[in-house]
Amino acid sequence: MADVHSARWLAEQLLAIGAVVLSPDQPFTWASGLRSPVYCDNRLTLSYPAVRRAIAAGFASHIEAEKLTPDVIAGTATAGIPHAAWLAERLDLPMVYVRSKPKAHGKGNQIEGRLQPGQRVVLIEDLVSTGGSSLEAVGALREAGVAVLAVLGIFSYGLPIAAQRFAEAQVPLHTLTSFSALLAVAAESEALTPDALAKLQTWNQDPAAWSAAHE
Repeated sequence: MADVHSARWLAEQLLAIGAVVLSPDQPFTWASGLRSPVYCDNRLTLSYPAVRRAIAAGFASHIEAEKLTPDVIAGTATAGIPHAAWLAERLDLPMVYVRSKPKAHGKGNQIEGRLQPGQRVVLIEDLVSTGGSSLEAVGALREAGVAVLAVLGIFSYGLPIAAQRFAEAQVPLHTLTSFSALLAVAAESEALTPDALAKLQTWNQDPAAWSAAHE
């Protein structure tokens, strides 16, 4: 888990720049069709140098603390690419990125950049919801013959299904901040009423049931 103080600081920043929006009374609709009281767009972090530097530093600190020894930093397309690039530059390591599916033209690459079988890779993701897209990228890297040491993300909704999927795939997941840190910050700032906070907690426990009740 992320250091509690760092996690809360980053949660504060994501809320301040509008990268994460909490709206329990007017839910968002995700691409999956699920209704959700929270929406995260970490692409906005690209426009804030202090935030993006802190993200790169957080990833680097975790790699050092866990004694990970990657040969290559990988990023998920598209939102993970810039953060992977900044981290790779910081660590002086090669970088690749992973598409959601192989290109339909040219060489049909799914992984762009130089990658050799047997190399060790840390995968950078901007957001972890159910874990599906992250683990598809892990699968593509493993098919290329490399070892995925961990998936590092900026933010996680903390959904049980994601933890289950990462455990089944036997790949460690670490995020710099999380839904629980976000709620702690929101509660301390009194930006949301106790009723609104309760709605967010209920959603987090069972997103599908919450979504069905708010269609």
